Amino acid sequence: MPGKQTTLLGLTLQELTAFAEEAGEPSYRGKQLFEAIYRQGVNSAEQISTLPQHFRSILAENGLSVGLPRIEKKFISSDGTVRYLIGLEDGQSVETVWMPDGDGGEAGDGSEVESGGRTWDRATICVSSQVGCAVDCQFCLTALLGMKRNLTVGEIAGQVCAVLRDQNASPPKDRLNLVFMGMGEPFLNYDNFIKAVRLLVDGVGIPASHMTVSTAGIVPRIYDFGAEPVRPKLAISLNASNDELRSRIMPLNRKWNLEMLVTAAREFPLRGREVVTFEYVLLNEVNDRLQNAREVVELVRGIKTKVNLIALNPGPGIDFQTPAETRVVEFQRTLITAGVPAFLRRPRGRDIFAACGQLKRTLEGAG
Repeated sequence: MPGKQTTLLGLTLQELTAFAEEAGEPSYRGKQLFEAIYRQGVNSAEQISTLPQHFRSILAENGLSVGLPRIEKKFISSDGTVRYLIGLEDGQSVETVWMPDGDGGEAGDGSEVESGGRTWDRATICVSSQVGCAVDCQFCLTALLGMKRNLTVGEIAGQVCAVLRDQNASPPKDRLNLVFMGMGEPFLNYDNFIKAVRLLVDGVGIPASHMTVSTAGIVPRIYDFGAEPVRPKLAISLNASNDELRSRIMPLNRKWNLEMLVTAAREFPLRGREVVTFEYVLLNEVNDRLQNAREVVELVRGIKTKVNLIALNPGPGIDFQTPAETRVVEFQRTLITAGVPAFLRRPRGRDIFAACGQLKRTLEGAG
């Protein structure tokens, strides 16, 4: 067993196979463990009925549990979005968001979710990669937490497994998308994030083409990411049209400025119909002027891209305001007129602090 591993969740097929063999079991026991943990979503080793009782006893004697994270609390939005407060072994917690899409049921007030009714045709899970965040974007509630620690491979993949179990969802039969856009900067926990991606592809059965990772602009890791044989799609949090403005609202820009960031995006190896997504949070009378839109056009010129526009999701402790809809639409129109595909991202779960930039382990709804 690698290191002082006490949980099975987070181990690869090869690692589980090696453990089975070391325990005197045939190698195929590793595959049985792998399928039970990731495909079947078992909560404990005792539930793995394909294993003989003596092997389950060996797991218990070695202090090995599956290690599925605890769902400590659920907050249900009027739009069906669910914000999960996920408890970790050391007492820390992170947030994971379930965003269903489909007919929404008849009530449409969240009561169907509360009672366990199936109200979705497809869904997206927003996954966290760190407890807190060190990037310190000035418009993001997660930044107010500061940086606590990186999540382990099992804690990243485990969020998905816990939510799928709670929602009774089974990929690949059910169409699911993953976005690594929750708490933390995935590229500052790169190795654990990438290993979790592989487990979610090989074990849980969610294709990498159904995953997207968002980075604030860790430029060296963008190049590493482009070389990965299995990887999600890339999204970059742009949020400003010039270096002076971006450094003010995203201090990370002082280390990797717009020229470096845009060059990395321009050189990123795209596959087939893939594009680089730029995300742009609009802050009232800060970065939402038409001049900013025109500067964005010049920044992304020549890149196979689309721009997702997000009107600021407000929260306590954030010193920015949400722009009026007319300003948002005018910003979008400027991009589209210049030939840049631009889309308005509809906020999900804003009433329960589950929307983009609102994840802060808040213990109540937004009111």
